[in-house]
Amino acid sequence: MPTSLPISSGMLLGLGASGPAVAEVRSRLAHLGLLDEQTAGGYDEVVAAAVRLFQQERGLTVDGIVGPDTYRRLEEARWQLRDRVLMYVPGHLVMGDDVAQLQARLAQLGFDAGRTDGMFGPRTDEALREFQGSVGVAADGVCGPDTYRAFDRLVRTISGGNAARLRDRVTLSELRTGVMDKVVVIDPGFEAGADICEAIAVRVEGRLAALGTQVLLTRSGSEGSLPQESQRADFANRTGADLLISINCAQTSSSLVNGVVSFYFGEPSGGAHSTSGRLLAERVQDEICSRTSFLDCRTHPRAWDLLRMTRMAAIRIDIGNLSHTQDAQRLADPDVQEQVAEGIASGITRFCAPE
Repeated sequence: MPTSLPISSGMLLGLGASGPAVAEVRSRLAHLGLLDEQTAGGYDEVVAAAVRLFQQERGLTVDGIVGPDTYRRLEEARWQLRDRVLMYVPGHLVMGDDVAQLQARLAQLGFDAGRTDGMFGPRTDEALREFQGSVGVAADGVCGPDTYRAFDRLVRTISGGNAARLRDRVTLSELRTGVMDKVVVIDPGFEAGADICEAIAVRVEGRLAALGTQVLLTRSGSEGSLPQESQRADFANRTGADLLISINCAQTSSSLVNGVVSFYFGEPSGGAHSTSGRLLAERVQDEICSRTSFLDCRTHPRAWDLLRMTRMAAIRIDIGNLSHTQDAQRLADPDVQEQVAEGIASGITRFCAPE
């Protein structure tokens, strides 16, 4: 079994890099069939192209650079079901493709393991124990040889189930009881245009609070900052929030890119995704674009940590590109900020409205 990637959390690997970390990245890519394992060398254009393909398949930012998120997903991708014993470890979630395969298999057999996100959390543990108890295996929450054999016996005869999809429908129904009784976490972006994001977030908070919604901010000025996406996801999970809205401004190397785009948890290939997250993103995207002159760049699935690690409907909105002259002018206008805030609040209200 290959060892863990020898990389510190702050390192970035790109064109021209070399050394043990690059060799390990090449090995991982070759294991996934994205790189010819017979070749050797440093971080060249071929490696960058393979990294971009991997990032695209996994719903990550496609930049050809291996940073902390891509490192972690490369590590997760090396595991296949049966490679190791799986179990729930509070405070240290086991993650990997094998966990996602386990979740998908449990859902196929009618056991609700939660979202197929590759993270072994409490819901997956509960579903696994329920499965084990139903097939006469010790219900200890440890997915080992006995449990794998039980899967083999059943998967041959049972197929077509989708407990995760049913759970998504139930969750969506529970959310559609009006916005008054909801807890909403608003996450102002920490990167480009942080002051603009916070100004819009405060306006959204005011509108929702007036409707009886409890609104929590992941930051206010420089106080209580949670810079890591995983920290903000954990904050939202611990508060028991119903929705999470992350408000951001883009800043790209191209001054031609412009417009508003929204993201929800999902695999770009069309696999697992959040039904409620997608609908929320569509509602908010429509409301912002109907009130402003920003280009509508639609909604897209992504597997960034903030969307993947949250247990509620979560979306990220990128409002304009600060590198684009017209977008930057719009974003600096308080009236446009008001319109964007009104669009976000209205989109949330529409999403929560009873059918």
